[in-house]
Amino acid sequence: MQRPFTGLTRDNVAREATAGVTLLAISVPLNIGYAQIAGLPASAGLYALIVPTLIYAVLVSSRQVVASPDAAAAALVFSSLVGLGVAPDNFVLMAGAQAILSGLLFFAASFLKLGFIANFLSKPILVGFVGGLALEIMVSQAAKMLGVKINSGGEFLEKLWELLTGLGGLNVFAVALSAGSLLVLLLGRRFLPSFPWALAVLVLATVATVVFALETRGVSVLGEVPAGPPQFRVPRLDLAGWLSLIPSALALTMVTVAEGLLVIRAYGEKNGYETRPNQDLFAFGAANVAAGLSSSFAVGSSTSRTAAVDQAGSRTQLPSVVLAAGTTLLLLFGTALLAQIPSPAIGAVVAVAVFKLLGLDELRELWRLSRVEFAIGAACFAGVLLVGPLGGLFLAFVLSLVNLARRAANPAIDVLSGGDDPSVSLLESNDGAPLTAPGVAVVRIAAPIFFANGSVLADHIKAMTQATEGELDVVVLDVEAVSDIDLTGAEAVHGIITALNRQGIDFAYTRMRPSLRGQLESFGLLAGTREFATNREAVAVLARTGAVSTDLTNGAEKP
Repeated sequence: MQRPFTGLTRDNVAREATAGVTLLAISVPLNIGYAQIAGLPASAGLYALIVPTLIYAVLVSSRQVVASPDAAAAALVFSSLVGLGVAPDNFVLMAGAQAILSGLLFFAASFLKLGFIANFLSKPILVGFVGGLALEIMVSQAAKMLGVKINSGGEFLEKLWELLTGLGGLNVFAVALSAGSLLVLLLGRRFLPSFPWALAVLVLATVATVVFALETRGVSVLGEVPAGPPQFRVPRLDLAGWLSLIPSALALTMVTVAEGLLVIRAYGEKNGYETRPNQDLFAFGAANVAAGLSSSFAVGSSTSRTAAVDQAGSRTQLPSVVLAAGTTLLLLFGTALLAQIPSPAIGAVVAVAVFKLLGLDELRELWRLSRVEFAIGAACFAGVLLVGPLGGLFLAFVLSLVNLARRAANPAIDVLSGGDDPSVSLLESNDGAPLTAPGVAVVRIAAPIFFANGSVLADHIKAMTQATEGELDVVVLDVEAVSDIDLTGAEAVHGIITALNRQGIDFAYTRMRPSLRGQLESFGLLAGTREFATNREAVAVLARTGAVSTDLTNGAEKP
C-alpha cells in the first residue's frame, strides 16, 4: 500500500487546500440534495463528508478521486427501502445497515481480488441503469421546483401522474425561485464553470426566502439540521432485516465497483500515476462501513467532484481532508444557516447535477453504433422505472447474457485462402471458396469452442465436405484464436474427426497454444491428427504428400 497523500509537497499544498475549499462549496449543497433523494435528513448527507471521506482518502490508491454519495446511489437507497416497506422513521437505520453490508461486500471483493468484476457491468447496462434512476430523480425534483406535492415513496408512473395532475396547484413563488436558480446555474456553468454556482444559488435563494418571507407563501424549506458531529452507532436489526438488505447492497456495490474503478483508472492514466484496483475496493469497503456506523448512507466515487478538483489542479487527497474539516465546522457552528434553504433551489441544484446522468447522448450513440446494445440499455432504463432498480438491473443482466450467448454461438468460421508467395501467412478468408489448396481446407474459428458453438463448427465442416465431395483430403483447423475448450465442445470436435475419417478425410491442427494442447490431449483429441506451426507449413506439407496418415498419435509428424 502506498503512502497516503503521495505527491503532496510544500510547493503545491496551497493549491491543494484551495481545491479543497472549492470541493466543500460543491459538496455541501449536493449532499443535502442527495440525502433528500434517499429519503434521509440533510445531516445524513453531511455526515458522509466527514469520516467516510477521511478514511477513503487515507486508504485509496488514487490521488484524486473523491468518495461521496451520488444521485444514482441515493435513488437506489430510497427505492430499495421503499420496496421493502420500510417506514420513513427507520430509513436512517436501514440505510446505515445497507452501507455496512455494501462495505463488507467490498472487503470480500478486495480479499478475493475481484477487481475484474467491473467488466461485468457493460456500458449499456450502466447507461440504462443510471439513466433510469436519474429520470426518477428528475420527476421528484420537478415536483419540488413547482411546489407540487407528490408521494415520494410511490412508483415512477404514480409520481409522474401525480406531478402532471397537480400542475394546476403549482406555487408561483416556488416556480420563480426555481427558474431563477436554473438560470444562474446554467449560465454560470457556461461562462465561468470553475465557480461554485450551486453554493451561490443556495445562498441567494435562502436570502430571498428570508427577505420576502417565502415560507409563509407556501415555499417549503429544508428545516432544522441537527448540530454536532456524526452520531456513531451500530444498526440494530434482526437477521431477517439484514438479509432483506443484501440484494440492494449487492446492487450498490456492483454499480460503485464498475463506475468507481473506471474513474480511478481513468484519472491515474491521465495524470501518470499507478492505481491498484483491489486496494481501492478495500478503501470503498472501509468508507461504506464508516458511513453505516456514522448515521449516513452508501458512498462511492463522485465523478463530478473529482472532475472539479482535477480542474482546480489537485493531484492529492488533501482536498478531501479540507472537505471533512469544513463540513465538521459547519455542523458544529453553522447549521442555523441551513434551516431556511428553500426546497425549490435544492431541487434545481440536484436537477442540473443529475440531468447529464440521463445518458441521452450515450443512448443516441448506442443507437448509432449497435441496435442490440441500445436495446439492452433501453431495457435497463425502462426496467428501472417500471419494476424498480433491482428488477431493471436483473433484466439488463439477462439481456446481456442472451446477447453474449448469441454472439458466442455464432463465431466467425472461415476457410482461409492460399497463395504462391511463401512469405505471406495464410490468414485471409477465402470469400466462400471451399478449399485453401487442392485437397486441403484450412478452417479458422475465431472463438473458444464450447457448448454454444461446437455444433455450429461441426455443421459448417459437414456442409463444406458435402460441397467438396471427392475433392477434400484433409481438414486443417486453425486454433490460434481458440483459448479454451469445454467437454461439450470437445465432444463436437471428436464427432468432426470421426465423421471425416469415415469419409477418408484426415484432420490436423495449426497455430496451437500450449495451454490448449494440454486440454486437447486430456480429451483425447490429438490421437490420429497432425500439428503444424503455421497454416502455410500445413498446406505445403499436405499438398506435397497428399492425405495425412491416420496412423499418427499425439500430433507427432511421421516422416
